[in-house]
Amino acid sequence: MMGQRHGERIVKVFVYEYTCCQSLTEETATASLRAEGWAMLSAILSDLAGVDGVTVETMLAEDHARIPFAAWRVGPRDEERVFRDLAARAEYTFVIAPEFNDLLYHRCRWVEECSGRMLGPGSELVLLTGDKLALARHLGSSGVPTPTTYPLAEVLTGTACVSFPAVCKPRQGAGSLSTYLLQGLDDLRTLQRDEPSTAFIVQPFVSGAPASVGFLFGPHRCLALPPAAQRLSGDGRFRYLGGHVPLPPVLAERAQRVAQSAVEPLPALRGYIGVDVVLGAALDGSADQVIEINPRLTTSYVGLRSLARTNLAEVMLSLAAGEAPSELCWHQKSVTWNADGTIVPGVVET
Repeated sequence: MMGQRHGERIVKVFVYEYTCCQSLTEETATASLRAEGWAMLSAILSDLAGVDGVTVETMLAEDHARIPFAAWRVGPRDEERVFRDLAARAEYTFVIAPEFNDLLYHRCRWVEECSGRMLGPGSELVLLTGDKLALARHLGSSGVPTPTTYPLAEVLTGTACVSFPAVCKPRQGAGSLSTYLLQGLDDLRTLQRDEPSTAFIVQPFVSGAPASVGFLFGPHRCLALPPAAQRLSGDGRFRYLGGHVPLPPVLAERAQRVAQSAVEPLPALRGYIGVDVVLGAALDGSADQVIEINPRLTTSYVGLRSLARTNLAEVMLSLAAGEAPSELCWHQKSVTWNADGTIVPGVVET
């Protein structure tokens, strides 16, 4: 048990969430993004603070509401300096940030440059997973089922052929930002004209049920969490609307199996990783595919912790330390959440 192991000393964990450190007057954050960020930040802070022998610190923008945790107030000029100082003094640093504009990558580098220790993937994996073209090629070369992926320029010049409908999204992005379901080459040309500064990739559309699988990693062990259904908008933009756990057992087994194939080739890791998958029409799972790997905490964690009888953060810390964690136990109920991390009330026990 984590509390018993650290009963005579304090383990300090620094938790950082990008949107909660950005002022709402800046273009880098909006109230809706901060609400989702706060849902993740407050969830992991609460769980870590509930582990015996662990203290948590975080950072907040000057205009963020007060919270019941130790928090350093920062402005735009202070963020990197305070971050590096806290990461250098903590036993673990847990970083939540979007991949676009290398926001997550740079903050992982800050931890590494000050000799801190990530409770999560390092900068090398973040760089790989943040590049959707490089990730698709990596997964394909590892035998992981994933959509064939091409740069937009190659499709428009005829160097590469893709079937339609197709999905077009930024090569480096997060979530469904600038993601489109398109019906033909004319749509691709229009998109390139409307967003000329964005490097897009193109993939054939994969039909099926979208799902996600979270994993907790340590240097010697990986634990899969219950797969979650994803609710996405039906307007061709694939906006994340929330999720639901648990999946029916047959679908859950398929989701875990295909997601596991994506994380098995990865080097030894610590912390949390989410894998987005699509479960196809074939009942044997032969049409299931991996879409993306998220090298950070995702909103699904909010729902998973509500389903868990076990403190997931305590399990994460035990795994990170190379110890045998507490057994994962789950409530016999279903949990549904919205995109901002709020739990939908009226859950019915099953």
